[in-house]
Amino acid sequence: MSKHKHLYSFSYHDPENELCKIESKSIFNESEKNKILFSDQTIEPSNSAYIKSRLDIISFSEDYAALIKDIKKENITIDGFKVEYMVFDGDSTPYKDRLSKLKDIGFSIDGDPDYYTPTTIYALSKYEGTWYFGILIKDSFEWHNHKQKPNSYSNSISISVAKAIVNIATDGNTEKKLIDACCGVGTILIEACFMGVNIEGCEINEKVSRNAHKNLAHFNYAVNIYNSDINLIRKKYDAAIIDLPYNIFSSITDIDIANIIDSTARITDRFVIASTSDITPFISKAGFRIVDYCIVGKMGKRTFERKIWVCEREL
Repeated sequence: MSKHKHLYSFSYHDPENELCKIESKSIFNESEKNKILFSDQTIEPSNSAYIKSRLDIISFSEDYAALIKDIKKENITIDGFKVEYMVFDGDSTPYKDRLSKLKDIGFSIDGDPDYYTPTTIYALSKYEGTWYFGILIKDSFEWHNHKQKPNSYSNSISISVAKAIVNIATDGNTEKKLIDACCGVGTILIEACFMGVNIEGCEINEKVSRNAHKNLAHFNYAVNIYNSDINLIRKKYDAAIIDLPYNIFSSITDIDIANIIDSTARITDRFVIASTSDITPFISKAGFRIVDYCIVGKMGKRTFERKIWVCEREL
């Protein structure tokens, strides 16, 4: 039985399983378990590609009858509501019983329901022997529209991975100031803007930088992008993101990698790096330690992998 304020449910494909766990550790200080996590932290589900929903818990009990009594005591009065049943791992409640319980909840609320365009969604769930009731906040999936940006590359980082990297870089604190050291066409910048994160970009290629501005403008976002080598940036940031260039139009040498990592290390004490090759020696040489690591596959491409390193300055 949990006394936390929220119950989060997660959804992800196997290639991004490890990344989801690192993201949830960064946001909640613990990894999701069985695609479930209880927390007092209030996070918008749409700010993560893997958080499916958040249940704002109103009442919970191991005894279902006691739960219904508690709900009635809440004296909930509202029109336009809907009640859903959330099925979690280990819940063997038959379908007919679920429907019956939803009716119990509905009759405990004073107001007219709206099953098609509800203003408020309530939910009932059972997890590890405890019943939970509360207001359900779902991922809006509005961020899926970002797949339709005007300019992109076939091997650009996916928007789900981009969202996770932003959350990891900020530790879930959207007030932190970030820089995307190799912002490319702005995939990471767009997701950061959607989440309300204070971020700037750096892109050495002038044409690519222009395309990043076009992509941002397409979604009515505006971000300061430095069209320069990251070595020329003098500002300090709470964290940095480095998605090392990889596509058929660009090549990167060890000297380039060392320059990018060393230059970024001057302006922050924390960064998250994505790369298709092993760059751990460069991280160590820059005076940083690896605090977390995972490999992310790309759906439909078994041979294509990105490695993700979470790095902090050695004390």
